[in-house]
Amino acid sequence: MIRKLLDKVFSRGRRGPAGGHRGGGAPVTIPSSKHGVTKDRISSSARRVTETLQSHGYKAYVVGGAVRDLMLDRTPKDYDVATDATPEQVYAVFRRSRIIGRRFRLVHVMFGQDTIEVSTFRANQSAGDDDHKKDEHGRLLRDNVFGNQEEDAVRRDFTANALYYDPGTEEIIDYCGGYDDVKTRTLRMIGDPSVRYREDPVRMLRAVRLAAKLGLTIEPQTEAPIREMAHLMQNVPAARLFEEMLKLLLSGHAVACIQRLRAQGLHHGLLPMLDVILEQPMGERFVMLALQRTDERILDEKGVSPGFLFAALLWHEVLATWNAAQGRGVPPVPAMHEAMDQVLTTQAEKISIPRRFGVDMKDIWLLQWRFEQRSGKRPYRVLESPKFRAGYDFLLLRCESGEVDAEVGEWWTRFQDAPESEREEMLLPADKAGGAKKRRRRRKPRSEDGADTASSAPSGDDA
Repeated sequence: MIRKLLDKVFSRGRRGPAGGHRGGGAPVTIPSSKHGVTKDRISSSARRVTETLQSHGYKAYVVGGAVRDLMLDRTPKDYDVATDATPEQVYAVFRRSRIIGRRFRLVHVMFGQDTIEVSTFRANQSAGDDDHKKDEHGRLLRDNVFGNQEEDAVRRDFTANALYYDPGTEEIIDYCGGYDDVKTRTLRMIGDPSVRYREDPVRMLRAVRLAAKLGLTIEPQTEAPIREMAHLMQNVPAARLFEEMLKLLLSGHAVACIQRLRAQGLHHGLLPMLDVILEQPMGERFVMLALQRTDERILDEKGVSPGFLFAALLWHEVLATWNAAQGRGVPPVPAMHEAMDQVLTTQAEKISIPRRFGVDMKDIWLLQWRFEQRSGKRPYRVLESPKFRAGYDFLLLRCESGEVDAEVGEWWTRFQDAPESEREEMLLPADKAGGAKKRRRRRKPRSEDGADTASSAPSGDDA
């Protein structure tokens, strides 16, 4: 039955006119002498998983992105293993393991700090049974029908991710032409791209991320449906969309990813008003500068805070809402809280940002007003904030993008490291600080349509 369904769905040969790779047929076995990936480049934990499963009579291979990255001379971030053993059988083999997931049942095998994700070969996603349920848009809701290795290869997303590496023989098993596509740096969908995007709209985001991160060219027929099917992203659960967006933004190539998202029309609706922000000179400068700094830190193997990153992406929406609230007569601090809550509530309908990141984002945003309060004891209280460093870095981005006078950032750079006697001399009298803020308001940058885009630095008591 499965064979007939495979033959029906993938009946137009290995590459049909729709551009997707059809798969099927005898696999190609590629020796180490040709592909150049030796087993010593595979993590010891992944090797132990495959060797242990094979010693128990099961098939087991390193699969997916790790094989692709090794062929591209990149270091994989993690390793996945595919096997013909069921989750229960894998769990029985490894003492430190656990079965996870409902939509996809997987096993996590732990070795110290390493976690290897083990999946069982799965059958074709187009099977019409209860374990391959789809919603009215064609999105796959459940995929727990186990199959053989060929079926597992055909149901994967891109040919570059459908390569199976056996550390024991150092051979790569290729059912879908992925080896040639990796060599030519081509990202090609397996099967009909329109059908595959309907099954899982996140594949559109993944195509953009992989192309930008790895320098791949999206095959024309794989790319063609993306813009017209972008609306399907609205059907993706908010928590899963956040996970995929985080991968994209923390890929080390976030600038390229955002540019490709815009080119494909995928940025609309992912974050509130992100498409509008990217069409305004001030908003675009700030967002792209924040993404550029994030890319630099990741490529330098430095830590990055997701809360900081999402605070930057949503800042201009918060800023516009904050200024609007103050325009209605709401005091600065209550207006900021109102703006933060409104923006986070709106975006939660699209991307579910975890609460712990939301708390960090609010602290960073609120500090932006407090940085303007440079008289009395207020600057000392700002220095005591647990999020001072993140808020200060955020302020410097605003200064560098031209949103805030550079003098504000320079003042805080000096003040935080100055001796006490110098700090007292640096404090601004309340009336002088107010005058400086009024002057900054007159110099606010404006968008092309004349709307204010920068902070209005309101006066008032600190909360």
